[in-house]
Amino acid sequence: VQLQASGGGLVQAGGSLRLSCAVSWRTASRYIMGWFRQAPGKEREFVAAIRWSGGSTWYADSVKGRFTISGDNAKNTVYLQMNSLKPEDTAVYLCAAGPRGGITTPDYNYWGQGTQVTVSS
Repeated sequence: VQLQASGGGLVQAGGSLRLSCAVSWRTASRYIMGWFRQAPGKEREFVAAIRWSGGSTWYADSVKGRFTISGDNAKNTVYLQMNSLKPEDTAVYLCAAGPRGGITTPDYNYWGQGTQVTVSS
């Protein structure tokens, strides 16, 4: 099982980025895909998640209305569209997969390597 995150970069406040997470896993459709982020010196925090089957989504309050998670079953890829970015969104963003679909790290069994997002003021 491999999760490959990409799409991070440097952007000015108010700008947008789209992250991608490619999943090399035939049974991924049974699982929940999530995005987490971790800033230096801070704990890893939940950002958003999507259920492959049915497409249900849920978000952290801090990103609700600005970020959108979506999935492309044909490409086994999950996206995180991030708009109206703020300096406090700066972090390493990691994608994860798991059967339980919660908002904590123990709910996810598999993790990608992360991609850096830096938002300048």
